Amino acid sequence: MSYSSLAGAKNRLLAGRCVSALATAMIPTTLTLAVLRATGSGEALGVVLACEMVPLLLLLPVGGVLADRVRPERVALLADLTRCLAQGVMAVELLLGVDRVLDLAVLSAVAGAAIAFGSPAVPRLVVAVVPGADRLRVNARIGVATSVSAVLGPALAGTLTLAAGPGWAAGLTAMLFACSALTLGGVRTAGARVTVGVRAGFWRELGEGVGEVRGRPWFLVCVLGHGVWHFMAGLFLTLGPVAAVQRLGGEAGWMIIVQSGTVGLVIGVLAAPRLPIRRPLVAVQVGAACYLLPMVALPAAVGFGLPVVVVAAAYFVAMVGLGVLSPLWETVVAEEIPEGALGRVRSFDQLISFAARPFGLAVAAPLAGAVGMAALMVTGGVLVAVANLAAVVRSPRTAPPRAAGDLDRVTVRRHD
Repeated sequence: MSYSSLAGAKNRLLAGRCVSALATAMIPTTLTLAVLRATGSGEALGVVLACEMVPLLLLLPVGGVLADRVRPERVALLADLTRCLAQGVMAVELLLGVDRVLDLAVLSAVAGAAIAFGSPAVPRLVVAVVPGADRLRVNARIGVATSVSAVLGPALAGTLTLAAGPGWAAGLTAMLFACSALTLGGVRTAGARVTVGVRAGFWRELGEGVGEVRGRPWFLVCVLGHGVWHFMAGLFLTLGPVAAVQRLGGEAGWMIIVQSGTVGLVIGVLAAPRLPIRRPLVAVQVGAACYLLPMVALPAAVGFGLPVVVVAAAYFVAMVGLGVLSPLWETVVAEEIPEGALGRVRSFDQLISFAARPFGLAVAAPLAGAVGMAALMVTGGVLVAVANLAAVVRSPRTAPPRAAGDLDRVTVRRHD
């Protein structure tokens, strides 16, 4: 591809991922308010949300195989079109006054399946479109868009739902997915290699993907450490609001904590390409281990009467670490894993992450009731630190990904 073609494809990729991130962030709030307006039942809401999560988890390995078989822009395009269709049907039904829980559950399942197929294709799309020297900066920009969307999306969906109804919020989400699909539809990856052909069977290709993971102990240990972090984040995001409302200044206290984390996340993502990091995977694991801080600060603030700013500061630092983690991890894995296996390997990574967070959300209250909030949070924080720092000893001494201005390609030593 010529330089101008690469630049155009990169711009389309960035625009498409930004719009898709905003649409994705709007869905949970829209869906939650739609179900609660229709039924007022927390059980019904749990069923609808589970209908998205179950096919997502079951189909992620299939999506990983498909991502390595088919050109990634086609998979991403189809995934966004499918979510556009699901949100469009939901919008029409809600605007017509049809708010059956069964319909919402089915549409959620369709969206979950689309995510399962689309998510593993994105890392391959970045590799195919963005030169190695510029990959860290592009991953950082996508990370910023995702972080901002995580705040803007729910606010936009909630405001539109309160003002005009959930049908209009779903309609806007469908339009955003349509824009993302049209943008990604213009991406061309003629230079992308698909090294796994359709001649191999599904189970063989899946087994080869597992072999790629097992052959890299550093990757497996890192992913498991990230899974522990996602699980503990589920605990914190469940117990934190309750503790803040009851003991740390009410709803305003929790909002201070959350917004501090959002600012920290954006700062971390922006800083990642600019930091003089010699061993990126060490920085990744230390960033994840920083989640120890809010896990310890929250029970300390509740137990000793410390101001909410202590928890906010701890959460800020933790989210800076996670902001640094995100683009570095995306970039290093793309360099270390062969392109023809990247979809399958990343689907394993995403499967652990997608499963661990909801599990933490689900068991937080029962665990806190059994052992106490303080003991649970401190123990969880220590486990986060230990699980992620343990991966440091297995991390390969990869060269730091270079900034966009460097002409040399990133040199990474393989550890097969």
